Amino acid sequence: MASTEAPISITVKTAAGSLVTVRAESGEELDQVVALSLASLSSAVHELEAAVKPNNTAVPPNPQMAAIATSFGATDVVTHTAPFVPAAYANVTDGQRVCPHGTMTRIHGLTGKFGPYKGHFCPAKQGDMTKCTTQYIKANQPEWNSFQADQTKA
Repeated sequence: MASTEAPISITVKTAAGSLVTVRAESGEELDQVVALSLASLSSAVHELEAAVKPNNTAVPPNPQMAAIATSFGATDVVTHTAPFVPAAYANVTDGQRVCPHGTMTRIHGLTGKFGPYKGHFCPAKQGDMTKCTTQYIKANQPEWNSFQADQTKA
């Protein structure tokens, strides 16, 4: 049985870990698809990542979601003030976190894109499509001062 998918496809992984795939039948069609959809794809990915990215800022209420929740008899309650950490990245002893691939490595980098950084890095190999998103610690978070790195990178 022949495949129904286009013979050319490009998949790009964003910094936050979202995957975007573009498919086309020919090189010319791929050029056109990329040119026409680049801005809208970028906008959609930023919007999606902003909606699901854990952070300390309050999310403004969405009137459409509130109406849907009300129709099911639900109420919207926000009870957390600390950054949300998914259960898959639960805290373990000594401030370590685990992911589906094992214990995350605590790394303190001295010179990152935006200066020094601290974070919990997935132990999966580089390039592994299932590699988890790095859980960075922000300088204004209490954990920044008590962070004990497993590795320090220059």
